[in-house]
Parts: sequence; structure tokens; C-alpha cells
Amino acid sequence: MKLSQTRIAIALAVLVFTASGCGLINRIRAKNELNEAARTYREGHFVEAEQHSRRALELDPDNKTALSFIGRTIHAQYRPGVQTPENIAKANEAIQAYQRILEKDPKNDEAYKAIAYLLGAIKEEDKLRSWIAARANDTSVAPEKRAEAYVVLASKDWDCSFKITELPSNKSTTVGASNKATVSYKKPNEQKDFDSAQACVKRGLQEIENAIKYGPNSESAWSYKTNLLLEASKLAEMDGKMDQKAELDKQRDLAQKRTNALSEANQKKKEEEEARKAAKPAKG
Repeated sequence: MKLSQTRIAIALAVLVFTASGCGLINRIRAKNELNEAARTYREGHFVEAEQHSRRALELDPDNKTALSFIGRTIHAQYRPGVQTPENIAKANEAIQAYQRILEKDPKNDEAYKAIAYLLGAIKEEDKLRSWIAARANDTSVAPEKRAEAYVVLASKDWDCSFKITELPSNKSTTVGASNKATVSYKKPNEQKDFDSAQACVKRGLQEIENAIKYGPNSESAWSYKTNLLLEASKLAEMDGKMDQKAELDKQRDLAQKRTNALSEANQKKKEEEEARKAAKPAKG
């Protein structure tokens, strides 16, 4: 009886040793595949690089680097600006690869930003807005990253209004005696265009207030607040609400002052950092 138990124990030990040995060998082989993936990627052979990356993942399924390489190599096969079905399919394939990375590493910024880029590139604007809004509303995300997401959303709403208010048919320029040009704004011929711009500005201002809430010292957030208030001022003028326009102009001036102060502080910080780097003795 004791002999049988001993044999079983030895057999199990052999199995464990064999399995761990195989695991080590596979990890080494996976590393070699990733080295080949990196080499072929640098040479511009993206399909071959993807194949090496996939083999690396097969050999070592928990290898996060292999997952990242798969995403990058598929992404590299996408051709920006080419709207053929095959190319759009390649972008979606890359998006799916990046999503698999986020399943294992939810805080992977490279994957998040790559998906946002690709959705914008293939003109999936609704999906892009939903993607960015999900991060903006995610309480587990760091406040500064939520602020960044709200700024992106607000920038899109600013653009929505700007494209309407700055149409040549919706404004006129007059030059006074002192040679100073004055721009006046008038309602679009189509009421739906005016309503669309108003809705975008209203939503954009809400988004930018959230951006400032999570990133009070964000220069880009205050800059977009300034721009959105300018859009709101234009729309008030179009609607004949000059008192409202005057109040919005005051708010815009305050936002502009805050933007300028943050810009100066950031520039000073940048210069000080560059001076510190320059003062460091060269390594030799």
C-alpha cells in the first residue's frame, strides 16, 4: 500500500515538474516570437509582426505584451483616410484587439486612446461620443482623466456650434471710421440650425463645468469654457437678447483671464523644468 502511494507521489511530482518545465520553455519561445514581432514591425512588415505576436500569445496566454503587440500590429495595417470596407474592417479588428487589452488591464491608456482615435478615423461619431462619455462618467477613473474626457466632449459641442455661427451667411463684418472691423451675427435661415447650435452650447457648457470640477487647473478646460461662452454670446446676439449677450461677454472675459493665468503658470513651469535639465551635469 505504501509503495503504491510512493509511486503516485513520484508520478505527480514528475507531472508538475514537466508542466512547469513546459511553461518555462513556452515563455522563452513566446519572448523570441515577440522579439521577431518587434523586428518585423520596425521593418514595416505588419502582417508578419501580427503573426509573431499571435504565436507569442498562444505560447503564453497571460502575456500582456503579446496582447499589446497584436493591437499595435493590426492598428498599423489600418490606412488613415481610406474609407474602403476592407480598411474600415481592419480598424474595427484593431478596436476589438484593444478592447481585449482593456478587459485584462482596464487602466491601459494606450488602448483607450487608440480606440478613440480609430472610432474618430472611421467616422463613428456616436460610438466615439459614447466611448469618451463612458470614461468621463466612470467614478473609478482618476479625476484628471475624467476632466480630459469632459474637455474632449465639450470641444465637440463647441465645434458643432462654431460651424454654424461662423457660416458666411450668418455673420457680417463692418469697418468703422477708425478702421476697426466689427462682426455682427444673425440667425440662420433655418431655425433647426440655430436650435442645433443652442443645444450643443448648452451641453458643452455643462460638460466643461464638469471638466473644471475634476481639473480646476486645466488650461484646456478654461480655454474651452471661454470659447463656449463666446458661442453662447453669438447665439444670444442672433436671438436679439443683448442683455444676455452682455452678461455672457463678462463671463467670457473672466474665463479668458483664468486661461491666461494658467497658460503663464504652465509656461513658467516648463521653462523652470528646462532650466533644471540644462543645469544637470552631462553624464560621461
